[in-house]
Amino acid sequence: MSELFDFGQQAMNEYPEDDREIITVFSSDEDESNETFEIPEILPILPLRNTVIFPGVIMPITVGRDKSITLIREANKSNKTIGIIGQKDASIEDPGPDDLYKVGTVSTIIRMLQMPDGSTTVIIQGKRRFVSGQVTQTEPYLKATVTPFMSKMEDLSGDKNFEALVASLKDLSMQIIKLSPNIPSDASFALKNIENPSFLINFISSNLNVPIEEKQKLLELDDIQHRAKFVLSQLTKEMQYLELKNQIQSKVKHDLDRQQREYYLHQQIKTIQEELGGDPHEMQVNEMIERSKKKAWPEKVADVFSKEIAKLKRMNPAAAEYSIQVNYAETLLDLPWNDFTTDNLDLDHAQKILDRDHFGLEKIKERIIEYLAVLKLKNDMKSPILCLVGPPGVGKTSLGKSVAESLGRSYVRMSLGGMRDEAEIRGHRKTYIGAMPGRLIQSIRKAKSSNPVFILDEIDKVGSHSIHGDPSSALLEALDPEQNHAFYDNYLEIEYDFSKVMFIATANTLTTLHPALRDRMEVIDLHGYILEEKIEIAKRHLIPKLLTDHGVKKTQISFPPKTIEKIIEDYTRESGVRALEKRLAKAMRYTAKFIASDKPYSKRIDPSHLTTIFGAPQFQHDKSTHHPVPGVVTGLAWTPVGGEILFIEASLSAGKGNLALTGNLGDVMKESAVLALEYIRSNALDLSVSSELFDKLNVHIHVPEGATPKDGPSAGIAMFTALVSVFTQRLVNKDIAMTGEITLRGRVLPVGGIKEKILAARRAGIKDIILSEENRKDIDEIRADYLSGLSFHYITEMKELIPLTLQPGKFKAAKDLVAIAGQIKVKQCD
Repeated sequence: MSELFDFGQQAMNEYPEDDREIITVFSSDEDESNETFEIPEILPILPLRNTVIFPGVIMPITVGRDKSITLIREANKSNKTIGIIGQKDASIEDPGPDDLYKVGTVSTIIRMLQMPDGSTTVIIQGKRRFVSGQVTQTEPYLKATVTPFMSKMEDLSGDKNFEALVASLKDLSMQIIKLSPNIPSDASFALKNIENPSFLINFISSNLNVPIEEKQKLLELDDIQHRAKFVLSQLTKEMQYLELKNQIQSKVKHDLDRQQREYYLHQQIKTIQEELGGDPHEMQVNEMIERSKKKAWPEKVADVFSKEIAKLKRMNPAAAEYSIQVNYAETLLDLPWNDFTTDNLDLDHAQKILDRDHFGLEKIKERIIEYLAVLKLKNDMKSPILCLVGPPGVGKTSLGKSVAESLGRSYVRMSLGGMRDEAEIRGHRKTYIGAMPGRLIQSIRKAKSSNPVFILDEIDKVGSHSIHGDPSSALLEALDPEQNHAFYDNYLEIEYDFSKVMFIATANTLTTLHPALRDRMEVIDLHGYILEEKIEIAKRHLIPKLLTDHGVKKTQISFPPKTIEKIIEDYTRESGVRALEKRLAKAMRYTAKFIASDKPYSKRIDPSHLTTIFGAPQFQHDKSTHHPVPGVVTGLAWTPVGGEILFIEASLSAGKGNLALTGNLGDVMKESAVLALEYIRSNALDLSVSSELFDKLNVHIHVPEGATPKDGPSAGIAMFTALVSVFTQRLVNKDIAMTGEITLRGRVLPVGGIKEKILAARRAGIKDIILSEENRKDIDEIRADYLSGLSFHYITEMKELIPLTLQPGKFKAAKDLVAIAGQIKVKQCD
């Protein structure tokens, strides 16, 4: 629509003022329905490409072809009437009759103008539509017979729908003129003055931004309502296009204005900063470059750093990526590439440090010294990967600290408990918002050396495979001595050497540890402290530390060994010493209250004072007692908090030979009871047990404290002894306990936890202990003072238990047992 008005404006500016009345874009008194305009039978035909002339519309046409110029000149000298028809293919220079549409517009030449560039422009006005017929002349230009185009004559005056349609056309055209900056404001004035609906449609049609084919179809429509609806649909599309275009241009302009404003502001800030001493961003980059010159990093890392710095220099400090780039460069600089501390491999010094910080754990300290010795002999700084496994509070983490101090290495600790996301190990890629290196790299960064002692705490509690990845699998690369020289972190995107790091992992159990992860580590078991060791630890470490923490002097309070022992037995149940430390701290606070108040108090904390300080005892340890009935045997058990004694009780009742097991027993422990009973059945004659009993008596085995789950094979010989005792009605010897696994062939196999079990037996007043012959080596490793007052009996066969455990005496006959069982049954029925 803008092209026509642009030309009109240009012509009015270029020609004298008295000629301007002819440079118009419409003639309101002209219309194709005007019957006074006669169409000659033969008209010169002017082919047009790229435009269509509608009746009533004034249009400038640039004429360039020789035939067209000749036609215009001759017509301008005569009646100025010509026929204008659209050309089907605009690329044809000399179109014939078949190359033209059939419907065209009779037009009159208003003025022929010679333009400054030498071209000829003709201003024409469309009059009426016609249909071309037979061609009568082809040279020097086309002539053809024509007939008027017959439109449907319909009286639409008073038709509300048509009036609304015309009004919509005018309103929409006005809006398009307002939105389009290329259409002059005079167009609005022109539209307002058009009263004839037919001419309004023609005027808008000639200025539609649609292909020539669509305009030609519009020209050939004979129903004015159809033409109006078609024009309205095209205007609606044009309106939507202009609105979207304006929105885009407005947004782009706003963004450009904002960027321009920010640019000017930054230039002003830069100028001010130069006046004050320099650009801080540039100074930061220069500082990083100076730091990089002092780094002894690999050549590959140096190349990456140089590229990142070059990228940083080209980047606008206001860009969001700038801070990410700075953080990455600073991370590379902060990492201790090829920075190592010198190891102190004096084994005597290491032994002193370990003995100073930890009492007991002799076997564990010996293993650590062995690893340090290998490290000294290899002299390649490659460290073993250790895994300290034991219950809470036994000193696993503090052992790692002692190793770091003895070697003179940096110490760093990372807790893995509850870790679920693999990215915490390997880091996030820089493309993520808030990306950072993995915790392994971050810990090395804090350690400031590439060979620290690295504690991986609670490695057994690291999360398993999930939607966030598998942290356990991510640790494999770091803990594999064959791979950790090239650990890949997603944030760094560079390999880092972990081969010189001494990893020490800690765990409470190996059952939840990834099998491949467990295979990569040297496992050292910490079984916990015995009573005597806890007393020494309290005296040497806990009490001095608590005195300092509570501001109490050594002369103001004392704990006799008997008091410490009673605290351990009655108020704690643990393998370590954390609960003991808390109880001692409570006693310290109790005493500090009197000291601070200047009130008299007892400096010596005796066992009799503990009830006042702590309340009633919370735990009770079983004591060995003599049971005057057959079928009760004392067994030994291992728990995470130390050893315990437990009683195995067996009884008989009239029935059909069923076996009942109670006491919250696990599957393995139940199998031990079944094995013991089946062995007695198959060896009844050798054990002096009548075979008649098995079909007439039910057997019930119970292990007291039913709320506590129990499992394991170590109660096998105790269950066998209890069953033989109840079947033979012979009493079990006093003050004897036993532990060992049994087989269906009558063999006695070794079990674990011997040290804890032996100490539990000693606390309970046991004098004789029966073990498997293969457990003799475990007794040899226990300090002699812990074994005083105990006698050990080692066996290989289950039959050896009978003379060691059962008292001699005449046992009751089978028929007597059956009779007794029958009497019991009758009494219960009564």
